[in-house]
Amino acid sequence: MLDEALRAEAAGRLRAAERDRSPIEPLTDAYPGIDVVDAYEIQLANIRRRLAAGSRVYGHKVGLSSPVMQRMMGVDEPDYGHLLDDMVLSQDEPIEAARYCYPRVEVEIGYVLGASLPGEGCTEEDVLAATEYVVPSIELIDSRITDWRIRLADTIADNASSAGVILGDARVSPKGMDLAGIEAVLHDGTGAEVARGNTSAVLGNPTTAVAWLARKVASFGVKLEAGHVVLPGSCTRAVDVRPGDVFRAEFAGLGSVTARFE
Repeated sequence: MLDEALRAEAAGRLRAAERDRSPIEPLTDAYPGIDVVDAYEIQLANIRRRLAAGSRVYGHKVGLSSPVMQRMMGVDEPDYGHLLDDMVLSQDEPIEAARYCYPRVEVEIGYVLGASLPGEGCTEEDVLAATEYVVPSIELIDSRITDWRIRLADTIADNASSAGVILGDARVSPKGMDLAGIEAVLHDGTGAEVARGNTSAVLGNPTTAVAWLARKVASFGVKLEAGHVVLPGSCTRAVDVRPGDVFRAEFAGLGSVTARFE
């Protein structure tokens, strides 16, 4: 475990890496004693700084929500990060790829809450009752760690490698939908298929991931509130982004969302 001075130092290094688009060595190399609690405190330190500067919480994202990623990281539960309002990107405007270090896109459905979720003891039933609608989404992920050489503490400290979110236009009630069985396909600008998946890849059911998140953040004094967007995790592999790329994610029964990069 790190002391407060080292946590502050690590947070500062991540801030500078993001600001200058200059990746740093893994925190797990620079601070061999770092653990998961340190990593979440480092993440929160940078989030609090951004909130103090005028950003607001738009929602949260779940990471490491597939068994494959959990095995790769040697963990048995997901992690999470914050979505802030200045991370919301538009389908209608090109995204400047050079703003990021190593941008990638992931395909997932988004839950938009109409009511706040309970913390401890939150269930899938609570999530469905509180969800006003679900939306097609593309999450833009990035790593401020050189060459994505991340271990668990690295990605948690780095806001779960989150960088942005693009939401589609569709707004669909979860009532009567099989949220654990939505097929999703990612196409490139030529229409060629890039990746394919099913929402069942997210802990068997993405609603399970949202309930986990509500319980997890409660231990840090955080609540998932009405109006928040929650990204439960990707149902496809992550795809690298380059300037000029166009991606369109199509979800069976839910519509589509497009991300354009320049």
